[in-house]
Amino acid sequence: MSSAPPRSPAPRPRRMKKDESFLGKLGGTLARKKKAKEVSDLQEEGRHAINSPMSPASADVHPEDTLLEENEERTMIDPTSKDDPKFKELVKVLIDWINDVLVEERIIVKQLEEDLYDGQVLQKLLEKLADCKLNVAEVTQSKIGQKQKLQTVLEAVHGLLRPHGWALQWTVDSIHGKNLVAILHLLVALAMHFRAPIRLPEHVSVQVVVVRKREGLLHSSHVTEELTTTTEMMMGRFERDAFDTLFDHAPDKLSVVKKSLITFVNKHLNKLNLEVTELETQFADGVYLVLLMGLLEDYFVPLHNFYLTPDSFDQKVHNVAFAFELMLDGGLKTPKARPEDVVNLDLKSTLRVLYNLFTKYKNLE
Repeated sequence: MSSAPPRSPAPRPRRMKKDESFLGKLGGTLARKKKAKEVSDLQEEGRHAINSPMSPASADVHPEDTLLEENEERTMIDPTSKDDPKFKELVKVLIDWINDVLVEERIIVKQLEEDLYDGQVLQKLLEKLADCKLNVAEVTQSKIGQKQKLQTVLEAVHGLLRPHGWALQWTVDSIHGKNLVAILHLLVALAMHFRAPIRLPEHVSVQVVVVRKREGLLHSSHVTEELTTTTEMMMGRFERDAFDTLFDHAPDKLSVVKKSLITFVNKHLNKLNLEVTELETQFADGVYLVLLMGLLEDYFVPLHNFYLTPDSFDQKVHNVAFAFELMLDGGLKTPKARPEDVVNLDLKSTLRVLYNLFTKYKNLE
């Protein structure tokens, strides 16, 4: 009978090195806790500055928003403003518009500050809207490359907007820093300048928390930032015309103008056994505008080019926009109104369009 093989001796416990001793470990733990506490204190300082009694509402501050250099400033939208239905609508309308414009590029924007900050989407958007080609690198990964690209794109934007009096409420740093307020200002200006076929909610404002570091302490304040005014003011850049004066100072003469325009349009629409009695509503679907242009220019408009019985907002906008194209083909200037305004029963916009026709065709037999 063979004996059992001898067992190997159990390994002797390894002696701790000096830096692995209990005190060493404790020292490392204390150092880590101290560092964590410093970060925690700094974050708490930031939160306290924003949640101070001087502030009307608290803000959800991320740690990186409190790590500021001396005299550095950072802004963020107050969470209560982000929950405002009009603000949410503005963001959604702009995202949908960008995605519609860039559908052929297979670009889908989901979050404005995350998708637009590096200039790539803004470049494609501007090239599509302005029908131009910018001399920039297609893909840039580095921060410096992104800012250079963004600089080129924004210079092109400024060249378009500045001559028309737009206030430039954004910078390369604010866009690249994912400042949502700056990005929204930029997109609203582009949408208005290029007469985007969208309806922006009016009078959208947000509360912005401004955090600034002075003498080692964080100080916060709240300011109200106006993102949109009225469509008319944004579209016209405060340029007034005769209809502004008429509505504001001579409303008694409005009925006379409406009567003259009704007489003018019926003179031609009667040829198709059609009659207008209400300017506010009967041109809103664009059908009468299209037919009127055919009568004034003496041609038949193929029925497949427009909706004879539109039953949706988009179909009505299509009809009015198509009528505008016919006006341009007839040598008229681009209407100051937007198709959406006519569809939304904006009387002043409708009167502007019809008066434009009246001025050119009033002597037409």
